[in-house]
Amino acid sequence: MFKKLLQDLNKRKVKVFLLFLACSLFAWFLSNLSESYESRTKFTVNYRNVPDTLLLGKNIIDEFEAKLRTSGFQFLYYNFVKKRVNIDVSKATLQNGRYVLTEDVLKKQIDQQLSQNISLLDLDRNQLVVDLYQVASREIPVSANLNVQYEPNYIMEGELVISPTHITVKGPGSEIDTLKQITTSAISLENVSDDFSEEISLAFPKGLDNTIFSVNRVTVSGKVVKFSEKVFEVPVKVVNFPEGYQVKTFPNLVSVLCKATIEQLKGLSSTDFEVVADYRMVREPENNMLFLQVVQEPEGVYDVKLLENRVNFVLEQL
Repeated sequence: MFKKLLQDLNKRKVKVFLLFLACSLFAWFLSNLSESYESRTKFTVNYRNVPDTLLLGKNIIDEFEAKLRTSGFQFLYYNFVKKRVNIDVSKATLQNGRYVLTEDVLKKQIDQQLSQNISLLDLDRNQLVVDLYQVASREIPVSANLNVQYEPNYIMEGELVISPTHITVKGPGSEIDTLKQITTSAISLENVSDDFSEEISLAFPKGLDNTIFSVNRVTVSGKVVKFSEKVFEVPVKVVNFPEGYQVKTFPNLVSVLCKATIEQLKGLSSTDFEVVADYRMVREPENNMLFLQVVQEPEGVYDVKLLENRVNFVLEQL
């Protein structure tokens, strides 16, 4: 029993000793971390305030090293979290065809973003060359590559609406000068009987590596309405017949089928249409046949179609 008590006592002494040792090491660690040190650390660069006439190239420097004086706690933090600094590109000057931020300008910008307990001592460079190039800017119209299949007796009222109708394109003149329009990705809608609105990505042409676009998606929408049909009896008008003669057609009224919304059809009459037969188009007068065409129809209707496309005629001398 005595031997067992002695072993338990020794175990407790070891545990107490290890506890005090851990506390001592922790206190020593905190004491050292609270002291000031000089060391190098890496900063990741965020470029800001790029002028509208310039664009960042692909060869930009995305990080650099700086020598700092600060506490061990701060350096420990930097070992786990990358520090980012914003670089104001508008302060760059053009030197021998390159855009350059001098060491003094760099240090001033970085120092303003560091905490008061951090001192910037040195940088790993005496200047920062920023890969910038001149760009042109254009407004390019957007067109929709949309295929809509409607339910029977349904049509789209008015035009397809694209928002925005134009996008801003920035890039080298050699890349964007040939752009005439930007088309959306192809999309199909089937059995449509209600108003629709679709957000569609743009299909950018290949070879525009240094070009940027203000948006990459647009909204395409349309108003869908139910249509009906109505037949109008319209008089035939003959033009370009010989002087001193008159032309009589048989029949003198022809049927015109109009497809439109019910509200539109209510406001239409035969005077909204004009059907013409051009006598100059007669190749064989002995056939006594004139071909017809609709030369006037109401705006905004879905479809207008002649139910007969020719009439007989008689040429009479006055």
